[in-house]
Amino acid sequence: MALTFDQRDGVIWLDGKLVPWADAKLHVLSHGLHYGSCVFEGERAYGGAIFKCTEHSERLKRSAEILDFTIPWSIPEIDAAKRLVLEKNGQKDAYVRPVAWRGSEMMGVSAQQNTIHLAIATWEWPSYFDPAQRLKGIRLDLADYRRPDPKTAPTLAKAAGLYMICTISKHKAERKGYADAMMLDWEGRVAECTGANIFFVADGRIHTPTADCFLDGITRKTTIELARRRGLEVVERRIMPEELSGFSECFITGTAAEVTPVSEIAEWRFTPAAITQQLMDDYTAEVQPKGKAAAA
Repeated sequence: MALTFDQRDGVIWLDGKLVPWADAKLHVLSHGLHYGSCVFEGERAYGGAIFKCTEHSERLKRSAEILDFTIPWSIPEIDAAKRLVLEKNGQKDAYVRPVAWRGSEMMGVSAQQNTIHLAIATWEWPSYFDPAQRLKGIRLDLADYRRPDPKTAPTLAKAAGLYMICTISKHKAERKGYADAMMLDWEGRVAECTGANIFFVADGRIHTPTADCFLDGITRKTTIELARRRGLEVVERRIMPEELSGFSECFITGTAAEVTPVSEIAEWRFTPAAITQQLMDDYTAEVQPKGKAAAA
């Protein structure tokens, strides 16, 4: 049986110091647990270098500000802490998880004086999807829940509470034999998957939903840049579900998913082909610790 995430070896950076993994705890009455005042990042290290390290730290700080709290460590301090944890855990290829939350001084909706905590953990994590299935293209269900109207939730923050409907949707999809689920937005337009952005290909052009009610992912932006370097046209626009029958390829992007082909979304079918394969290869090359990737 695999080790649970509270009983692993190694250290976690917690509020400015390294502590043994099993000792990195918070109180059961922490505001972040009860009211969702919690933000986080998902990052990957390749060959000992954290890809887009500073960009992730900037987004972490920005997400906290959207939730009306300030993380009391600077971006360079957060970057340094992430690298320290990776080094102390002796890992080269790993997942990196910074998380910040309001503490337990006040238990109620208003908690302006609560201490802001920050923790950083790293662990080895293989491919998010089964490697053999990934090359064939994963299968996606169509989620019942929709991404919320930006007027009703802090949709541009990577906030823990926004993932509640993602967990529900992914569980339901997995029980039906799918790898994940695609979510629509509050107006019924294509949005994203439960933890990844989505792209489609038609006649050599790449189409992706406008990121205005969900995260404009760092992997999403990297993939768009890689496609444009290849001279491929990338169109960011509103996409309706009925358009999916007109696309030949589909793939998703995210720190965990990287670039993963899709073969099926509910009744729609796709065939992973040249553009998806090229971007998979280009992304793999980009994240290796050399050139821009090492400096990020």
